[in-house]
Amino acid sequence: MLVAAAVCPCPPLLVPEVAAGAAPELDRARAACADAVGVLAASRPGLLVVIGPAEEQGRGVHHAGAVGSFQGFGVAADVRLGTGRAQDRPLPPSLAVAAWLLERAQWAACPVEGLGVGEELAPEAALAAGRELGDRAGRVALLVMGDGSACRTVKAPGYLDERAAGFDALAAAALGNADTAALTALDASLAYELKAAGRAPWQVLAGAAEGAGLAGRLLYEDAPYGVGYFAAAWS
Repeated sequence: MLVAAAVCPCPPLLVPEVAAGAAPELDRARAACADAVGVLAASRPGLLVVIGPAEEQGRGVHHAGAVGSFQGFGVAADVRLGTGRAQDRPLPPSLAVAAWLLERAQWAACPVEGLGVGEELAPEAALAAGRELGDRAGRVALLVMGDGSACRTVKAPGYLDERAAGFDALAAAALGNADTAALTALDASLAYELKAAGRAPWQVLAGAAEGAGLAGRLLYEDAPYGVGYFAAAWS
């Protein structure tokens, strides 16, 4: 059963070494993510599953000990997901950021594993995957990585789309209120057009949280660089 969840944005810029001189711009986001991860530890989970968007080669299960790297972003730094033997398959960037957050929090509350999901994962499949995760152990916690739209300004990765602010507002409200129905209702086609990579992971969360009776708090909401970033805690 799902007992807690943390929602965090997943840009590699969250890692100060990657952001370099721009690192202070995301200090509030880092602090919110730390608070959200703290809620997970306080829930006394028996299993933590980290979920994040991934390209095809990074999809599926990533076992404890899997290693991620930020070398592709100009930083010779590796991170490890939990404790365990190093795996052959590297973590996708979203899960590498999650591993960095857990290392920063000195996570030792329970075993960890990762799940990379595709941006085009259908809502029904995402919900089903979440329900399976919720049944994995008596006390399951999720760390859900994902960004909102990437179309909030003309300098955003997807340029300006007038629909982006409305989409992000719906997502922020759903995440802040632990509203599984509202997360389920997010339009997958619109999310794809707006480059909102968090849509599928959030809907996995919605499936896992069905019937769990969790309450939510929105800890951070902003759109630096024209991308919607949210942090929330469910418990």
